[in-house]
Amino acid sequence: MISAPPAPGRFALIALFSGALAIAFAPIFVRLSELGTVTTAFYRISLALPVLMLWLSWDQRGVAQKHRRPRSVRDFWRLSIAGLFFACDLAVWHWSIALTSVANATLLANAAPVFVTIGGWLLFGVRASRLFLIGMVMALAGMGVLMSASLNIGLEHLWGDGLGLLTAVFYAGYILSVGRLRTEFSTPTIMTWSGVVTAVVLLPVAWLSGESLWTSSLYGWGILAGLAIVSHAGGQSLIAYALAHLPASFSSVGLLLQPATAAVLAWVLLGEALGVLQGAGGVVILCGIYLARRGSR
Repeated sequence: MISAPPAPGRFALIALFSGALAIAFAPIFVRLSELGTVTTAFYRISLALPVLMLWLSWDQRGVAQKHRRPRSVRDFWRLSIAGLFFACDLAVWHWSIALTSVANATLLANAAPVFVTIGGWLLFGVRASRLFLIGMVMALAGMGVLMSASLNIGLEHLWGDGLGLLTAVFYAGYILSVGRLRTEFSTPTIMTWSGVVTAVVLLPVAWLSGESLWTSSLYGWGILAGLAIVSHAGGQSLIAYALAHLPASFSSVGLLLQPATAAVLAWVLLGEALGVLQGAGGVVILCGIYLARRGSR
């Protein structure tokens, strides 16, 4: 008896969680990088572009094209918008880290599911179920518990905290734009063209930040290459694939698996403390993702 092939949604769910695991390595690579955070973000994109371009070239040689190629100015403009959102997400988040604590910046940046849900409703008329909203709130609460030991609440961090929240808005814009683009274009098309725009925007930002633009050691280049291939070419591409088959609102909640995984990786690889409270926060995040998945079907 021949069993039926797995549904696209099942593959997409695996891709989404695999992508979240891959981008969970990003903070580790950034911590180990010999360059500044904005310059590291630039190399995260630029070093991934050769891999993405090879993938795009191979994809376009396929006999059966499932997606159309971008041809008009409007097509390239829409692909550029995704790149602009991602560039702003990376630049503003790194700026917020300089003005507030890393925990504050990370927690506020991960409020993206709220803005994805609101944006999907206002722009595309997508309504969220009550169960999904409960799951989303639970996952975000788990994030708060996970980061609670490092949070620094106070008016002196107001500007940096505001930038952290703005990061969430930009990432929500990226998720929504990629979700819409995936109905027409392939994953390598979106990743390549948006990546070019992101790199072009981040280069002058890195230069104006005063950070060194070059590392002289093989170790430094190895860290940057790992960030580019594992977290961007691998992780972000898997997420872009998943967005063709999963609701953008649920995908943004599912990506909250990333900070929980990053905390575990920091504990294993960098020796950073991981207490019972942080473990409980991770469990709450997983429960919230489960409820959000049930509520988004």
